[in-house]
Amino acid sequence: MVQHFKPQIFGDRKPVYDGKKNIYTVTALPIGNERVDFEVTIPGEGKDRIFKVSIKWLAIVSWRMLHEALVSGQIPVPLESVQALDVAMRHLASMRYTPVGRSFFSPPEGYYHPLGGGREVWFGFHQSVRPAMWKMMLNIDVSATAFYKAQPVIEFMCEVLDIRNIDEQPKSLTDSQRVRFTKEIKGLKVEVTHCGQMKRKYRVCNVTRRPASHQTFPLQLESGQTVECTVAQYFKQKYNLQLKYPHLPCLQVGQEQKHTYLPLEVCNIVAGQRCIKKLTDNQTSTMIKATARSAPDRQEEISRLMKNASYNLDPYIQEFGIKVKDDMTEVTGRVLPAPILQYGGRVSRNRAIATPNQGVWDMRGKQFYNGIEIKVWAIACFAPQKQCREEVLKNFTDQLRKISKDAGMPIQGQPCFCKYAQGADSVEPMFRHLKNTYSGLQLIIVILPGKTPVYGTVLWGQ
Repeated sequence: MVQHFKPQIFGDRKPVYDGKKNIYTVTALPIGNERVDFEVTIPGEGKDRIFKVSIKWLAIVSWRMLHEALVSGQIPVPLESVQALDVAMRHLASMRYTPVGRSFFSPPEGYYHPLGGGREVWFGFHQSVRPAMWKMMLNIDVSATAFYKAQPVIEFMCEVLDIRNIDEQPKSLTDSQRVRFTKEIKGLKVEVTHCGQMKRKYRVCNVTRRPASHQTFPLQLESGQTVECTVAQYFKQKYNLQLKYPHLPCLQVGQEQKHTYLPLEVCNIVAGQRCIKKLTDNQTSTMIKATARSAPDRQEEISRLMKNASYNLDPYIQEFGIKVKDDMTEVTGRVLPAPILQYGGRVSRNRAIATPNQGVWDMRGKQFYNGIEIKVWAIACFAPQKQCREEVLKNFTDQLRKISKDAGMPIQGQPCFCKYAQGADSVEPMFRHLKNTYSGLQLIIVILPGKTPVYGTVLWGQ
């Protein structure tokens, strides 16, 4: 719009846009106080799209009021000025990167952190402008989130359903597989590959129960007659495309009532789609490992971001007369003294005192200051018996009782309950049984088979 109406409206001005309904310019546009309507044509997939845009003068945002509020500290900071400043600082980044909230992300280059299930880690940065004492501050931090990997839908399905080789899947999907696949792909955008350079994009609304070889839709012939045609037949007749996987379901795209079906093999996941669904326990663990940074590494990464951003060369920031200091702001701090720890012991000479060093202290050969005696305790083993045999459990309980006694928190006797269980669905019934059956139960030791759905159910009760 700015380029198209540059001679008549915008001239040499460089307006900035907040992504919603506000644009800001350094000087007023020559439109007065009246609303001006435009038609903007944007090239689309297959045909151009025409948008109607209205612009109307709203108000003047004063830098002077912001400066006076910062210097005096006595009057409220004008939020509209902070917002305008923030929009100017973010405008170029919002065109270069994929914005998510106040963060910006870019596709992986030189690194690859798959999360499984068709998801991957994208790194980026968080940016916001904040008022501080006497000046405005630019807050920058590294950021990471999960995106869907741009790949063929067939490969996406294999990742979701843990299918190693699609050619070894000669049968249709089971109902449970189809439900899992639908849950993951519903709402995502896909682009087609069977129309040459015209890669039209669609949003998935469902996955068909029937495979492409049996899924039908009403096809209107040139004669005006409507016949039922399978998706596989249509692609063979219309595009001379013999489906390689006619036994797999189709994606239903667009509006459900329009019966638009696409075979999986002619669709790709569109790049740049953020994953807003909850990560699995394994994916969360992988994300934490991929994003963990020491403080010096984090500082170095932020400095690199600042250098690459080149704020002082940004034409939109220059337009608004803003300058950004390249170096981090330095503040004076101090390290608080670590609290002194008092260990326990039956006699006074065993009650040692320790001062943690670098946040660490050593409990070896020490006892808790006030250890609790555990008399009623239970073991719930969600690992399969072949993975965690009974003799292994017995050896574990013997070692646990010895270590707990040495630490001053003795676990007495044998567990009142020690049973195997399977699946997240059995967590709540087992815990309810333990609570209702064993009065005064103090401790439940849960043995997990790994980062399975049971982990989240035990940890969060969900």
